[in-house]
Amino acid sequence: MEEYTVFNCKNGDDVIRAVKEHNISFVQFWFVDILGTLKSFQVTPKELEAAFEEGMGFDGSSILGFTRIEESDMVAYPDATTFQICSWRPSDRPVARMFCDIKNPDGTPYEGDPRYILRKLIEKAAQKGYTYYVGPELEFFLFTDSKNPQPVDSGGYFDAPPLDMGNDVRREIIFSLEKMGVDVEYSHHEVAPSQHEIDLRYSEALRMADIAMTYKVVVKEIARKHGYYATFMPKPLFGENGSGMHVHQSLFKNGKNAFFDANDPHNLSSEARSYIAGLLKHAKEYTCITNQWVNSYKRLLPGYEAPVYIAWAQCNRSSLIRVPMYKPGKEQATRIELRSPDPAANPYLCFAATLGAGLEGIEKGYELPAAVEENIFSMETEDLTAKGIDSLPGSLFEAVELLKNSELMKNILGEHMHSNFVNNKRIEWDEYRTHISEFELRKYLPIL
Repeated sequence: MEEYTVFNCKNGDDVIRAVKEHNISFVQFWFVDILGTLKSFQVTPKELEAAFEEGMGFDGSSILGFTRIEESDMVAYPDATTFQICSWRPSDRPVARMFCDIKNPDGTPYEGDPRYILRKLIEKAAQKGYTYYVGPELEFFLFTDSKNPQPVDSGGYFDAPPLDMGNDVRREIIFSLEKMGVDVEYSHHEVAPSQHEIDLRYSEALRMADIAMTYKVVVKEIARKHGYYATFMPKPLFGENGSGMHVHQSLFKNGKNAFFDANDPHNLSSEARSYIAGLLKHAKEYTCITNQWVNSYKRLLPGYEAPVYIAWAQCNRSSLIRVPMYKPGKEQATRIELRSPDPAANPYLCFAATLGAGLEGIEKGYELPAAVEENIFSMETEDLTAKGIDSLPGSLFEAVELLKNSELMKNILGEHMHSNFVNNKRIEWDEYRTHISEFELRKYLPIL
């Protein structure tokens, strides 16, 4: 296996030195639009010094959700700490990448930059003494091509080869991620045919959002090398489980896990309980962010292991939030697992929205309702009502209306991002509801 250097650059000088020492041919500047679509342009090594000092200008009016054409100038400032060689590219005259912060021409942060929005929430948490850690589980499918969702195996949960035909693909993905300094805990075949999961070790939220974007690129590139197409589409197969992005999260204060309390029956501190209560109370409002596509709501259905009921529990995977069981001596691992997000979400906005909802719970001292350990999927409507268990939005239309009317989400996203995101999702819903599907033609054309 080829050796790669994992970089730990602190500033522009470190990057320029690394580029020279490793004979790097180009450096890709990465950033995302409001939906989390990766954008990139390349610069040559001789442009790096000016880029660190002055940024690199581009036309923001061509990026979804950025600026209007009459105020289109944007400037990308590379973040030296994110410098790594692109491990899927040839090692001869290698290519590297850095994530960028997007700013206005006057040097102020651009309010439509998803990275900036997450950074603002992280700084808000830091003012209260908290560091926000997340560990997402991004599931994906491997298909024969991008035109038809044809699985490459019929394996199921934790199946091994030969039922699992993606083992070698996952192996190469993990090696590629590790070459870029990404810590991987484990990987396995998921429940649905040709569905896979690679679990990343938790990290500080902004770094993890960058890692999540890198992960998506690496997965797709390595799959392509093997002749497959990898997709993070939430529900590509009818009748099978969809792909989720369970987000494990915790707050640390003074180096200790602020969620742990040995005296609580669930080993949860008062902060953790209020944080969970915030996520539950505002779940309907942030669902449009964590599940942003029409297709997302084909996954959020009872019966396919996707959580649609707004409740929490310790062992119950039918609830929206699960608190993994505490193991003695593992206080630092105390965390909550939000199970509704899917891997097609914009990770920067997803992490920002959930952190904001949790902090709102802490700030206002929300009371946490009782845990629900019964299988919620098997409950009748009367039982759900009696226990006060509500459901997530059932469609993108419901979700976008709840987001539109949420003052909390407007405060978290900012006026610019909130209005652009809502407008984009309304357009998507209109496109979907006016589309004549194959289902309708098959069902109604012969009889009506």
